[in-house]
Amino acid sequence: MFESLQENLSSALRAFRGRGRLTESNMREGLQTVERALLEADVSLPVVKDFMARVGEQAVGERVLKSLDPTQQLVSIVHQELINLMGPVDHSLHLRGDVSVLMLCGLQGSGKTTTCGKLGRSIQQHGRKPMLVAADLQRPAAIQQLQVLGEQLGLPVYADLQAKDPVALCQTAVREARSTGADVVILDTAGRLHVDAELMAQLSSIDRRVHPDQVYLVVDAMTGQDAVHSAKAFNEALELDGVIMTKLDGDARGGAALSVKAITGVPIKFVGTGEHLDALEEFHPDRMAGRILGMGDVLSLVEQAQQKFDQDEMAKQEARLRKGEFTLDDFKKMLGQTKKLGPLNKVLSLLPGMGGMAEMLGDVDADSEMRQLVGIIDSMTPDERRNPSKVVDQSRRRRIAAGAGVEPHRVNELVKQFDGMADIMKRMSGQGMRERMRTMQELTRGGLMDPAAKLARQKVGTGKRLTSAERVKLKKQREKELRRKKRDERKK
Repeated sequence: MFESLQENLSSALRAFRGRGRLTESNMREGLQTVERALLEADVSLPVVKDFMARVGEQAVGERVLKSLDPTQQLVSIVHQELINLMGPVDHSLHLRGDVSVLMLCGLQGSGKTTTCGKLGRSIQQHGRKPMLVAADLQRPAAIQQLQVLGEQLGLPVYADLQAKDPVALCQTAVREARSTGADVVILDTAGRLHVDAELMAQLSSIDRRVHPDQVYLVVDAMTGQDAVHSAKAFNEALELDGVIMTKLDGDARGGAALSVKAITGVPIKFVGTGEHLDALEEFHPDRMAGRILGMGDVLSLVEQAQQKFDQDEMAKQEARLRKGEFTLDDFKKMLGQTKKLGPLNKVLSLLPGMGGMAEMLGDVDADSEMRQLVGIIDSMTPDERRNPSKVVDQSRRRRIAAGAGVEPHRVNELVKQFDGMADIMKRMSGQGMRERMRTMQELTRGGLMDPAAKLARQKVGTGKRLTSAERVKLKKQREKELRRKKRDERKK
């Protein structure tokens, strides 16, 4: 979502590095580029003005201009002000011992009903017993959708297709929760295509008579500043406790996420990062600021890995690595585990300094390339998987390639990459999760974790100017591939 903002901000901050000694004049000139980047990201104009005033006041100070590395000081200032802009955030739902009532409201199309299911799943994982309530009586389809979600998640859903009064339905649902042992009630209230008096009156009535413990507004990040205006209107009517922003994995410019707290005073508590029911994450301003500035978000990646990886399988792999064993079967299982974290581009974007690598992949279908690698491994015999570099000769390479539907040189690439990877994977045994993430960075920079060496070769020019180091690196890659192809042709 923040790709454009990240690219523009990084470009603006890089410009400072080429100016030698920074003065107040060129610092202010450079800050105008930062301001343009924020405006192009659809950040609210008043928010941008206040943000730049705070950054500018600190950036032109004597402490920054006379520091050994003024550019790094500036990045630190921007990072902290981004955190201040979006935070602080209290992630607690403040659930009571008795039945707690959470009320979700929002416009139609914001993803409110799906978010109701996601939030219920998250609460259930923390040992509570949630009940979903279909209080959107305007749309029968919303009631059916919530019932389907409840069935998928194994959560009870209170619904009454004959009900006409949403307030009475919500009150009955709370009584039903008490009698059935549910301790959290999540109200999926009605929405409209736009904010109107009838909607606000209905929601205010539920708020006054049902007394929800927390009221959350669900907004669609793709609607930009409209999401901010909606949040302001809802907050004036209901006194919101937090915002849940959906579709953060889309191609929206990110202005809403940066503006909503400053305009409304209501923090973003959760973000939806995909269509799957587990794609709801706590919103951490410091981590989001790190992503925007290309610093990555290792903490979120570690948390996802701990939640989604098969811990029993991880323990088995750990034991094998400690014995110095790492085969292509282990590599195949590792690819399967990595896939659980989401698309490779997303994983790379969370690793510090790997944003450029994610950009290089472009529109290449990395998941398809991973499947191709699995196909190559599946075409091997058990002995070939255990000792690929010793066993796989020219004739075997052709047979494996034919079985996997690829060119023989792809098999050769996998075997060569695996030799280097096996050494590093053995080194990773005994490391903690964070240390392994750092090792993964090393693997990626070395090209060993590239699921297919030809990914970078398929990259079509983006029109962006490359640095001298990048041009040299690409030239070496092309020459290396050319030599490899010639060798393969001679062997044929």
